[in-house]
Amino acid sequence: MFPIGDDDVRGAGPALSTWGLLIANVLVFLFEATLSTGALQNFVVQYGVIPSEIVNGIDWQTLLTSMFLHGGWLHLIGNMLFLWVFSNNIEAVLGTPLHLLFYLAGGLAASLAHIFSDPTSSIPSVGASGAIAAILGAYLVLFPRSRVRLLVFLGYSMGVTRASAVAFLGLWAVMQLFSGVASLGVPTAQAEGVAWWAHIGGFAFGVVVGWLVQGRARRRIAFSG
Repeated sequence: MFPIGDDDVRGAGPALSTWGLLIANVLVFLFEATLSTGALQNFVVQYGVIPSEIVNGIDWQTLLTSMFLHGGWLHLIGNMLFLWVFSNNIEAVLGTPLHLLFYLAGGLAASLAHIFSDPTSSIPSVGASGAIAAILGAYLVLFPRSRVRLLVFLGYSMGVTRASAVAFLGLWAVMQLFSGVASLGVPTAQAEGVAWWAHIGGFAFGVVVGWLVQGRARRRIAFSG
């Protein structure tokens, strides 16, 4: 089940920050695709977030650079799809400069949550999903009744359905929390490979910011209508 569209804010205007972030992520991934296997591994280690290094005051710049790296095409496409569907409405509320700042701060909050969950880990973490989780958290607060178009796969067929943002994103958040709690136990193939607590931390940050800017959102939407 993948989101493919939503109810746009009227008069939102061009989503410059959303477009810029999307393009930046794609360009960095295209650069990654040109690297040999060994060079790519070194690149990820150099620019990904490694919790044990951050805790020891090393390579703090990776808290920023890791947001623009991805581990594969599916990782990139999934993140960019969520960014494309949900980010423009948040940008319409915050405006382009604040939206970009919010996105980066959300990614930082997500990385800190991931580091706190396993501060001794030496495995690099990469991806925009923590920052995008912040977008989803703010969207849930600001646009709970918005209708999200979902592409649903049923066996060998597929179709499009709609669900409220509160239902879809609420379910998404519960799944992240469940997986995050499960990952605190004995490591398994199912628990490893995804920074669940980065998703949870980013989402929680987005919920708080969404609650703080609710008045701004109401004014923007009323003015655009």
